[in-house]
Amino acid sequence: MPVSIGDPIRKKRMQLRLLQKEVARICGVTEDCITNWERNRSVPQVQFFPQIIKFLEYLPFDVNFATLGGKIKAYRLMNGFSQKKLGEIVGIDGGTICSWELGENQPHKKMLKKLDVMLQGIED
Repeated sequence: MPVSIGDPIRKKRMQLRLLQKEVARICGVTEDCITNWERNRSVPQVQFFPQIIKFLEYLPFDVNFATLGGKIKAYRLMNGFSQKKLGEIVGIDGGTICSWELGENQPHKKMLKKLDVMLQGIED
């Protein structure tokens, strides 16, 4: 993750010469959210990550696309899913998603096939 998610948001906003209220509209949040993110007073909830990533035009998180765990994390963030939510989608608990992202455990063969389909196109 960058020093703060607010830093690249502010930089992009300034580059595009947009007001905070305009970025708020793009991201589907209030102007106060943008202000607080940019001033490092708060961090966005994961469900806003897809809009933020689209606005920034890149994934502003430290993700290793060379690993399965990194690809899972990237997919989750790009889709605005918590570990718990992604776990519900694939039929496991969020703690397992976390352990996969950290590389502590690997999915079994059947789950790997499911993940391979889900993760197609996930790359840096």
